[in-house]
Amino acid sequence: MSARGRRFASSVRARASLGATAVVAVALVAAGIAVVLSLRSNLTAQADRSADRAARDVALEIASLVPDQTSYAGLDLPDDTEHPVQVSDERGRLLRASEDLQRISGTGVSVVTPAKSPAASPAPGGTAAPGGDDSADDDSGADGKGSDDNGADGNGSDDKGGDDDGSGDDDPAVGEISDRTSYTDGSATVDGRTGDYRFAAVEVTDRAGETVVVHAGASLADRQAAVNTTTVSMLLGLPVLLLVVGGVTWLVTRRAFRPVEGIRREMAAITASTDLSRRVPEPATDDEVARLARTTNETLTALEAAVERQRRFVADASHELRSPIASLRTQLEVGDAHPELLDVPGAVADTVRLQQLAADLLLLARLDAGERPGRARFDLGAMVREEVSQRTADRVPVTLDVRPGLEVAGSRGQLARVLGNLLDNAQRHAHASVSASVYRSGGRVVLAVADDGSGVPEAERERIFERFVRLDDARSRDDGGAGLGLAIARDVAARHDGTLTVGRAPEGGALFELRLPRPDGADPADGPDSPDSGVGANDAGHAA
Repeated sequence: MSARGRRFASSVRARASLGATAVVAVALVAAGIAVVLSLRSNLTAQADRSADRAARDVALEIASLVPDQTSYAGLDLPDDTEHPVQVSDERGRLLRASEDLQRISGTGVSVVTPAKSPAASPAPGGTAAPGGDDSADDDSGADGKGSDDNGADGNGSDDKGGDDDGSGDDDPAVGEISDRTSYTDGSATVDGRTGDYRFAAVEVTDRAGETVVVHAGASLADRQAAVNTTTVSMLLGLPVLLLVVGGVTWLVTRRAFRPVEGIRREMAAITASTDLSRRVPEPATDDEVARLARTTNETLTALEAAVERQRRFVADASHELRSPIASLRTQLEVGDAHPELLDVPGAVADTVRLQQLAADLLLLARLDAGERPGRARFDLGAMVREEVSQRTADRVPVTLDVRPGLEVAGSRGQLARVLGNLLDNAQRHAHASVSASVYRSGGRVVLAVADDGSGVPEAERERIFERFVRLDDARSRDDGGAGLGLAIARDVAARHDGTLTVGRAPEGGALFELRLPRPDGADPADGPDSPDSGVGANDAGHAA
């Protein structure tokens, strides 16, 4: 198969068209078979009723025969091709047949007579008439077999009106006609023309006490013609209908997938140009394709924002790294030329700052890569006490208000980093007070760090969590840092399924609250367990 053929076979339109055509084909074939069978059954039932009426008309005439006045030869039998009639006794001997009936099968008694020669007729007492001897018995393998109420020579038959076997034990009374009618399929030659018939067999007892069987046929030519016409019409119409279904499905799917092709072409163009500001066309409809286009554009918007954020991050990181590196290089060059002027403490400070910045950038890179923290449980209050005890060089002492036994699950090192960043930020802005508290609030554990500084203006309370952002009064790199500490703290909080917000502290400064889920899933109905000092109150509605 060529490449073009493989593409066609693998396309959604081709598969949809072929699938729809196959389903319709199966449905039409099944429906056609059901229609033909139903039509055949209805026409067969119609033939049964016609044959039964003809048989009972003859049986009624036999039942009314007077033994001393009339013989079977005087029966008025139909002589047309629509209803050939045959009368036989229980031993299978032919008593009377339609004048033009030359041969019959399916009744158990065959007729072999010259065209238009009178059939032999025994007297009502059952004696054989001339020409009606045993030579006229059935030649189809039913010799000596009485014509019971299935009336068949081996062909399938239907017995309506009772479950009797048609033996003499259940013969109708004198002058009566049996309520049972059995049906068989057969053929007959009438006046030189052979056709298929549906035969009805009815037993009747004449006035002389002789029980005979009347077989009357109804032509099946109409049934065969109707079934054949219906079958041919279906066979001729099926391919045309399947072509129409396949063509319509192809056109409909082509129209439906046209916007998808537009989306694909635009995405290919965006990939080739790397211009993430472009967007795919959105159909005016509200179907699945339109929702796909909107989702694609939302993804492109998020991707464009991520790439822009990454570019800014690289640019800001380069800027932040360039300054301390340049300062360190200058000090080293001066020290090399004039050893007595080497500022060793300044060089060490620049080196430490570079080390911290590199560590911050590495942590951000790991967080951006989707690194998930561990799920080890530990006491958050104990961690806070341990970390604060190691901060011996803080300008303002840290006041602790820690509730014991409040555990969280996550990375102890990353949460310790969050605490360190929050305390560093508070130390830079506090006047005389910095506090850290751990308490329970509903189903969460809260770590709050507050100071009595100037606070954070309400308009800046979200922007300060962006990377490399420093407020105007903290632009000095020596005092304000690189602007990564709060961004790292919020990213770590998000990785722990928590939140980090800033508000107004009771002392007037900034209040940072880190809220983490409790590993035991405590019910929020337990109510808050905030510190008595009210540090947990977040008054974010007022500017710092």
